[in-house]
Amino acid sequence: MVIRRSAAAACAAVLLTGLGLPAHAQVSPSAAPASSFGWNLLSTGSTDQFRGLAAVDARVAWVSGESGTVLRTTNGGTNWRDVSPPAAAGLALRDIEAWDGQHAVALSIGYGKHSSIFTTNDGGVTWTRTFTNHNANAFYDCMAFSDDGTGLALSDPVNGHFRLAVSHDRGQSWSLLVPRYIPPALDGEFAFAASGTCLVAGPDHTFWIASGGDHPRVYRSINGGVTWTVARTPIRGGASAGIYSIAFHGHVLGVAVGGDYADPTNREAAAATSADAGEHWTLSTRQVGGYRSGVDYVTAKIVVAVGPTGSDVSRDGGVTWTTFDDQWYDGVHCADDGTCWASGTEGKVAVLQH
Repeated sequence: MVIRRSAAAACAAVLLTGLGLPAHAQVSPSAAPASSFGWNLLSTGSTDQFRGLAAVDARVAWVSGESGTVLRTTNGGTNWRDVSPPAAAGLALRDIEAWDGQHAVALSIGYGKHSSIFTTNDGGVTWTRTFTNHNANAFYDCMAFSDDGTGLALSDPVNGHFRLAVSHDRGQSWSLLVPRYIPPALDGEFAFAASGTCLVAGPDHTFWIASGGDHPRVYRSINGGVTWTVARTPIRGGASAGIYSIAFHGHVLGVAVGGDYADPTNREAAAATSADAGEHWTLSTRQVGGYRSGVDYVTAKIVVAVGPTGSDVSRDGGVTWTTFDDQWYDGVHCADDGTCWASGTEGKVAVLQH
């Protein structure tokens, strides 16, 4: 039903390439030029679809794919090394987090034991499975780490609440976290494993969760997941719609993108911003070019979003968007040095030029 499943990605591809869905006329196209932005496509030597992406800096990046593939570059994408975890063969690695060229953590999705976490401390030469989901009803979608190495991994709701695992050592060990309080999930509420960004971390043990379903919401914790608050958003909801990716700049500036992967050219209510740490959300006045699965800040003002029908840039913090590319990318991640990487289908990895 939703993009959490591997079959959903194939469904979206059929919708885009086979059916040729028309653009929705009720929302006018972006008008402002974005000619100074573009993607420099790199050769990875792979044909896997890379939804997981970790940008360390201009030289180091990691990607993870639908077939258990992990690639790493330490020279800006000139060369890529296949460092796939042997135990992850055939698993969909939808999220990868990394601190440098040696230390990374990858998450596979699925019900039961298909949801696992793998950790490497030697650049992918060896991997250790540090977490295995033993609950048949849990489905882990994404994970995030704060600066001190505190990490959370997020599962779709089990028994009416989102389920969390916590690590205090950058993924070397995990345990289930039972929050003192987390608002109940709404009927049909879930998270999307589209690009590993349904859960993100901010300063001072702040974490945000983005949800999909009929009423897309954003959850916030300021104490490492112990307690949570939740806010409704104006992002369009539905059985396969909602927030697919969320990003924050500092403590308060936030942007959320999504839409409906089953209606990928529909621009309506697919992007929104927050100026108060996610307590309130406002729709962008000029929307992204369709369903978007990844978003990140280049600076406090410049934001980039990607999806199956193209990429968009905002120069005003997500208030207005302009489409600048028509290629399929699933994820985007901007490193602290300002280098932005994107990853997607058919082994595509690119670096933003602007």
